[in-house]
Amino acid sequence: MKCFPRVLTAMITPFHEDLSVDYAGAAKLARTLLANGSEGLVVAGTTGESPTLSVQEKIELYRVVKEAVGPGGWVAAGTGTNSTKDAMEMTAAAEKTGVDAVMAVVPYYNKPSQEGLFQHYQAVASVTSRPVMIYNVPSRTGSNLQPQTLARLAEIENIKAVKEACGSLDQMSALKTLLPKDFLIYSGDDSLTLPMMSIGAYGVVSVVTHVAGKQVRDMLYAYLDGRVDEARELHLRLYPLFKNMFIATNPIPVKRAAALCGLPAGGLRLPLVEADPAETSVIRETLVSLNLI
Repeated sequence: MKCFPRVLTAMITPFHEDLSVDYAGAAKLARTLLANGSEGLVVAGTTGESPTLSVQEKIELYRVVKEAVGPGGWVAAGTGTNSTKDAMEMTAAAEKTGVDAVMAVVPYYNKPSQEGLFQHYQAVASVTSRPVMIYNVPSRTGSNLQPQTLARLAEIENIKAVKEACGSLDQMSALKTLLPKDFLIYSGDDSLTLPMMSIGAYGVVSVVTHVAGKQVRDMLYAYLDGRVDEARELHLRLYPLFKNMFIATNPIPVKRAAALCGLPAGGLRLPLVEADPAETSVIRETLVSLNLI
């Protein structure tokens, strides 16, 4: 299995004016991100507006992005949904496009039990030889994958990582006490990346790396190299960006930020709407303050 990189970008899905998928823009964006700090990409996740992408659009995005970055570019396909059968089918289809891994979000809205979550991921992992990253984001799904359940899932050979966005450093600490040392924990919250690294996180699945990839990478590797003061200074410098990329529902702010930085972005599909003038002003000022535009 190909190694997981440390700095991953949860990639937006660029759209044309008619809100059809801009596949050429996605290919260009993927190459740009990997040239500017990102070490890998997650395609068609929440930041990629997965709820409003069709099955066919997702599969084509996996294929286009993987082809654009080539064998040296690491790509994970967002294949999760709240139907186990559908998630299994998407995962099997994703593997055929050549992606390096899959990421599956905790099933949302139907609020399964911990046993239901275990059986869901066991089933998803069974249909692929690719490594699986679990995505725990209770604020969006309504369910929190408990550390004890993840510890059970870590015994499955190809479940290798978790994107943890529960917002709790206590839960992160519990994970480190229960999981095998080689199981990879990623921060799913940009503003908590450095605190989570201090507890033992491996890396980040980031949104702000669309516009500040090199800075986030520098922060992470400064910490890993023992330059803790430098890492802290970078964290504090980037903190306004971390927070202002979430002044509205993700990916509304990052799509506006990407557009302001000249990256392929486009609009958003309903029910999401574009950043309003006040939000745009905050985003622009934040980018200017960091010399990003």
